Amino acid sequence: MTPAELEAARDRLVPDVVADGLRVLFCGINPGLMTAATGHHFARPGNRFWPTLHASGFTPRQLHPSEQSELVRYGLGITNVVARASARADELSDEEYREGGRILEEKVLRLRPRWLAVAGVTAYRVAFGDKKAKIGPQTRTIGDTRIWALPNPSGLNAHWTLTTMAQEYARLRTAAEADG
Repeated sequence: MTPAELEAARDRLVPDVVADGLRVLFCGINPGLMTAATGHHFARPGNRFWPTLHASGFTPRQLHPSEQSELVRYGLGITNVVARASARADELSDEEYREGGRILEEKVLRLRPRWLAVAGVTAYRVAFGDKKAKIGPQTRTIGDTRIWALPNPSGLNAHWTLTTMAQEYARLRTAAEADG
């Protein structure tokens, strides 16, 4: 992709990968420009979502972003806290996060996943007004849906390695499997 093609994707919306009653609905912060340009979630080279999903045991092989629709077969889906695409998450306002949290809550109540997994604890804190949230399961629920804050898989989140992220995602997978 050229810089002009990426910039042209700014503010685009990317359709969710969802179905009713998913085991886990993964939630990114917002689509990056590569995601918006391709229409595939976590599409930027260097984003570790797809390798982490596989390394943690959620998928039997590493999927390519273009294979995102296969997630539903595994009881998984993808959405975002904020729908509009930007080059970086720090371009989003706190108000966008809070409004995104409200919209996300409505979506979760409608789709009823067993777990909502927010990939970015800082985004979770702002969107849901929980300043003390830490990585891991949260006490808050949305209806019957439990919430887990996960590390952001962006390559910019360097203090989490692929191995340590996969361990945390695997903790969620184990909890989701225990739920039935």
